Amino acid sequence: MDEALLRSLTPSVLGVLVRRGIDFAAAEDAVQDALVEAVRVWPADPPRDPKGWLITVAWRRFLDTARADAARRRREDLVDEEPAPGPAAPVDDTLQLYFLCAHPSLTPSSAVALTLRAVGGLTTRQIAHAYLVPEATMAQRISRAKRTVSGVRFDRPGDVATVLRVLYLVFNEGYSGDVDLAAEAIRLTRQLAVVIEHPEVAGLLALMLLHHARRTARVAPDGSLVPLAEQDRSRWDTRLIAEGVEILQAALARDQLGEFQAQAAIAALHADAPTAGETDWVQIVEWYDELARLTDSPVVRLNRAVAVGEADGPRAGLAALAALDDTLPRYAAVAAYLHERDGDLTTAARRYAEAAQQAANLAERDHLTRQAARLNTLRCR
Repeated sequence: MDEALLRSLTPSVLGVLVRRGIDFAAAEDAVQDALVEAVRVWPADPPRDPKGWLITVAWRRFLDTARADAARRRREDLVDEEPAPGPAAPVDDTLQLYFLCAHPSLTPSSAVALTLRAVGGLTTRQIAHAYLVPEATMAQRISRAKRTVSGVRFDRPGDVATVLRVLYLVFNEGYSGDVDLAAEAIRLTRQLAVVIEHPEVAGLLALMLLHHARRTARVAPDGSLVPLAEQDRSRWDTRLIAEGVEILQAALARDQLGEFQAQAAIAALHADAPTAGETDWVQIVEWYDELARLTDSPVVRLNRAVAVGEADGPRAGLAALAALDDTLPRYAAVAAYLHERDGDLTTAARRYAEAAQQAANLAERDHLTRQAARLNTLRCR
């Protein structure tokens, strides 16, 4: 079973059903039923036209539900509009669906959560981790969003800011390696940059390209993570870096600074350094100050503490860290790194072990566990 194919087809199939007048929650249920049926049937009898097959099955599932529910009997007249047999039109509905899911009736945070779950293919756990909230809290938020849009026609697109937030979170989840969605997020952001001339759209695209340029160097042949300072910079994609820097410079020239442009500027400074030791950490701290002003994000301030530790020494970094909530994801990992740089190997090893227990994925947990073991070995010598 080609799970990647199913994931890539889901937004387009969902878009077809929504445009045909089905409310979002019912359409999503129908598509999920069709995906389950595909997993059961396709290994033995793969269809010639997977998208058309999914549309037809999803449509029939919706009609079955509509007939069984007296409150939905009014939709039975849609049966004559069942898609005609034959290959489905090769139309990419994904970006349009992102805008439709960013519906004006939803708050931005609810619209992002709903779109990530229904269109982006992320699990509730992954979305909760991105928002720094418990999984149960995010499940309730998504359920409320579905109830809010139930019965609403998706004929009024949402705003660009919400769509950008969704694309950013999809890219981050893909870049983490847990789900391979980074390339899809870049593709959609490129499409958005063509139709909307907006400095933050350009900033997000630049940010994605600059991070994606380093992707092959982030993982060793054995699958272990390679920290930025240890990466082989000859493996970075200089073409993507050049494109990202050019897009960023054009966006910054418009003097409408936003958070994605600020993040891209930080990524560009890392990409511009020939070696880790030549990184302009002072300027990176200045950009983090701008980013903190724009977002007031605790995660930004956590990353800023690392930059301060590089620019002004580990004691300064630890002082910046002390002002933050120690329950933040990766707080323990940052504390471990700064304590190690300060020469306190005992505390650093303990914090690395704590961070490993809190890691969001296996690769990160293995990396942090190895860091703790390395320091424990050094202490015993």
